[in-house]
Formats: sequence, C-alpha cells, structure tokens
Amino acid sequence: MFGKLFGKKKVGPHLVHIEGVDKPVECDEKTFILSAALRDGIAIPYSCRVGGCGTCKVRLLEGKVKEFTDKTYLLSQEELRANYILSCQCQPRSDVRIQVDGLDLSAEAQASVHEVVNRTGLIKALNHLTHDIVEVRIELDGPMAYTAGEYADMRVPGVLDEFRSYSFAARPDPAQANRVIFHIRKVPGGKFTEWLHQADRIGARVELRGPFGDFRLRSAAAPMVCVAGGSGMAPIKALLEQALVDGVQRDCTYLFGARSQKDLYCQDDMDRIAAQWKGRFRYIPILSEEPEDSDWTGPRGLVTEFLTREVPELATCHAYMCGPPPMLDAAIEVLKGAGIPGEHIHFDKFLDKSHLAKAHIDEPTSHIGDKG
Repeated sequence: MFGKLFGKKKVGPHLVHIEGVDKPVECDEKTFILSAALRDGIAIPYSCRVGGCGTCKVRLLEGKVKEFTDKTYLLSQEELRANYILSCQCQPRSDVRIQVDGLDLSAEAQASVHEVVNRTGLIKALNHLTHDIVEVRIELDGPMAYTAGEYADMRVPGVLDEFRSYSFAARPDPAQANRVIFHIRKVPGGKFTEWLHQADRIGARVELRGPFGDFRLRSAAAPMVCVAGGSGMAPIKALLEQALVDGVQRDCTYLFGARSQKDLYCQDDMDRIAAQWKGRFRYIPILSEEPEDSDWTGPRGLVTEFLTREVPELATCHAYMCGPPPMLDAAIEVLKGAGIPGEHIHFDKFLDKSHLAKAHIDEPTSHIGDKG
C-alpha cells in the first residue's frame, strides 16, 4: 500500500499515518505534524512547541518532511540513525508514516486534548507574591477549557506583539470558566514582564490562545515526587489542587527550590493542600543562596541534592517537575539514576530565547515564554 501511497507527489493535504491509530491525520504542507495530530485529538507527548525540548520526537518510518529546527543537539546518535524527528518542527512533503514511542491512546489521554481557542480578556486583579512574581487574574470573553498543568500563550497588543507562554496557576473551575490565573516572574530585559511589573495594569486588555502542553497528572497508585523552582510553582500547584478535587490517594513529596526566603510563596496553599491530601503530603522548600546568619532552619542547597535523601522510596515514584532547564536536566539525571523509567518522569521545561540559542528556527519564536 505504502509503495503506491508514496510513489507520486500528492496535491492537497497529506496523510500522516500513526502506528496504532486507525484513522490517518490530514496535514497540509504549512502545518506541523504535531499541530495536526493534536487537532484530531491524538495526544502526542509535547511541551515547548518550538523544537527546544525534544518531548515531541517521533520516528519517521516512511515519507518526506521539511524540518525547521536543528535536532542534532536534542536527539541521541542512536535516535538520529533511527530517523527520529521533532513533530512540532516538521511539515509533511508527502504522505508519511510515524511511530510515537509511548503514545497514550487511553480515554484519559484523549480527554486531555482540548480545542485551542483564541480569547481576549481584561486583567482583573494583581497580587504580588514575591519581589519578582505577580499573580495575574484575567477575565476572558469566553471559556478556555484546559487541564491542570497546561499553559497558554499571552500577549498585550501595543506592548508586545509576540506571544509569551505561561502555565495556568490554578485548577480549572467550571463555575468560573472565563477566569484564568497565572504567576508571572519579572525577567530582566523581558519586555512584557517589565511592563507588567512596573505599574498597576488592572483593566489592561490581553490576548490569549491555548491551551497547550502535555503536562498533567496521570492516573496511578505510585507515590509522587514533585520538583519545581521559581514560577514553576504555578503548574504544580494547579496539578495538586486538581488531585484534591479528584480524590487522588497517593503519597506525595514536593521539593521546591528557591534562592532565599524572599523567593518563597504559596505557603498557605501548600498548608491547605497538606491538610486535605488523602495520603502523606510533604512540602519541602530548599534554599540555595540564603545568608548563613539568617533564621532559616530548613534545608540549604540544590533540590537535586535532597531528592534521594528526602525521598527514600524514590525508585517507586512518578515524578512531576517544572522549572528552568538546568534544574530539570539535573533532576532527571538523578531520577533516572535512582531507577525511575523515563515514562514515569513528567516535566515542563520553562524555555526562553537563551535556551534555544542552539536551535535554528525559521518560524517566529512566538511560543517561547519568559517563564521560570
């Protein structure tokens, strides 16, 4: 069949045949394979959408694609030889057949794929959580259905034309379907974040599109270990809040990395979650640059130094992590070294333009965020 299928140049949308999926996905030559699959409700794992994390890698078995990003620094030599590609940065040039490692075809996974919508909204409230992180509450002109752990793109016309990506900081609330909440950290030189932090922006109009991402809580009985730093608190908090609503009964240890006490926030939320959690819940903030003569009596150092120490059952855990690439890369190495298989390590890397310097991106870098 594929001999005939790939033998002639096809006019119009190409077909993307995904191993294990009965119906092929239609994808034209201006659409990325990942986007087409998500549109049809097929939950290919992904995160950044700009070729910066490698989560969306798939194996190209047959057909031709145009690649928009250098993949060599993300994929291993073995993966390159096996013809793996980044589905978020490839457009078909013929009918293709791909293999998606670990593709989850369960009803739970498919239900997590929401329609991407465009919304406008008004900033209704600002709450400064730390010296450089502000909670932003936005009222949209229509609902945006999402799963806890996902993110949306945001921009302010006239201030920032490019979109920036931010994780939802609260679980979805059906009673307030038009309300969304984000934690936005001030990034030095970040045009949008500096604009947001320098004055009262209540009433400002913003544009959002989403939701995006594959970061969500998977059903399992295994204990959980969560790791986050900075505004990586946002999606972990949302995920834990959703777990409470869903009645999840699993032990959970949450290690949060910060520089000093002034960078800690959401303590009341963590206390509330701990009080309501069905199982053992431990929240452990760890400070890396706290002055030696301060009154801090908690752990000092890097989060990765405490993973095996604070979580003796680490090898049996499923991991959920959010934060900057250096922290997550180090944590992933520790987790894999402890024996956790890759399919049980879930993460959302907060990428910015500096983290994508190695990648050549022909598309506008509109999915890159100031997160982290």
